[in-house]
Amino acid sequence: MTEQEVATKWADLTVHITKYTPANSPTFASRCLAYIGLTMYESVVHGFPEYQSMTGQLTDLEELTKPEKDKNYDWVLALNAGQAEMLRNIYIQTADSNKTKIDSLEQVIYDSFSAKIKNKKTAKRSADFGKKIAQEIFEWSKTDGGHRAYLKNFDKSLVHPDFPGSWKPPLFAQSFSHHPLHPYWGKNRTFVPKSAEIPNPKMIKYSTDKSSDYYRMFAEVYEKERTLTQAEKEAAIWWSDDPDDTFTPPGHSYYIATIALKAKQPPLIKCAETYARTGIAVADAFIECWKWKYHFFSERPNTFVPQNIDNEWVSFWPDPPFPSFPSGHAIQAAAAATVMIDLYGNEFSFTDDTHVGRERDEIRDVDFVARHFDSFWSVALETADSRFYGGIHTHQDNEVGLEEGARIGRYVNELAWRRER
Repeated sequence: MTEQEVATKWADLTVHITKYTPANSPTFASRCLAYIGLTMYESVVHGFPEYQSMTGQLTDLEELTKPEKDKNYDWVLALNAGQAEMLRNIYIQTADSNKTKIDSLEQVIYDSFSAKIKNKKTAKRSADFGKKIAQEIFEWSKTDGGHRAYLKNFDKSLVHPDFPGSWKPPLFAQSFSHHPLHPYWGKNRTFVPKSAEIPNPKMIKYSTDKSSDYYRMFAEVYEKERTLTQAEKEAAIWWSDDPDDTFTPPGHSYYIATIALKAKQPPLIKCAETYARTGIAVADAFIECWKWKYHFFSERPNTFVPQNIDNEWVSFWPDPPFPSFPSGHAIQAAAAATVMIDLYGNEFSFTDDTHVGRERDEIRDVDFVARHFDSFWSVALETADSRFYGGIHTHQDNEVGLEEGARIGRYVNELAWRRER
């Protein structure tokens, strides 16, 4: 097993646990991935002098344990122990079978790499260091506003704003709940301080006038649903990434990072940096997106179209249980693509096999067909477009999501990952 495989095996197990842990959500998953990716990075960064820690750069992350001077460490063993410890803690609610998978992978990697070390104290010291880093980052995570948020996915006490154009719980929906998901997520602490300073985006003013921009953007959704091609239907279901059936949209972005790492085989530190950047980007994207969703509390096409265009219309894909503007899929995909472009360049040819093998969607008469891409940004674009094809987002939702997601990704890239030469 190579050191790169150690990183990607932990990422593979991470998205598996994300998928098979109950009461998960895209919001909570994005947060978990950020802490897991950051733990991978911080557990190895001191072994690579050209890189530096995120302490003092991320919000309220002031200090983490440092390696003992003049002592040897095996950074693969540190990473291994850190990933196992963070997964156990942050997904404490996962099934015992998943906890066994964590234990097993940790032991296999420890046995393999510790066998190459003559000094067994070095092996133990390395594992202890990675575990300590995970514990400290987990303690920091408890203060961000999202700790154990799966216990409070839907706030039944929330009073829904009621105004022309406000979000209404739809009859045709992904969730039985008529209460929106994580209404206070936007108040959570961002990882990057600059993310929290982004001003509210502009939203088109409500109007039922057929000549207005507001009416026209919903009319576009309505017309698209009536003319969907088979390829567009395939894109719509591929990127749906419902938490009950998949590892969620942020998990999909984490998985695409793994595809890139398996193809590029960069050094261990760059593998860790990739997961840290991707996780932080999608986490901050969800925090800001949710802040704006509940600020605007905007309606979806399944409300506007039946009331103003065609009272028998339903979207191709069911509505998620939260307001519309901007698109969560678009913002997190753009954030992830922006960090991947900075790390590896935009041009990257690959096939996304995330949902290969899933049973055909008989209701919509569509198969899950693998997607091929030649760039990271094209992934973000198709992810955004898929929500338009699904009939649950307007172009405005997607365009603002892509723009703000790219901004958040740039803020992650601007962190001082490497030391100045």
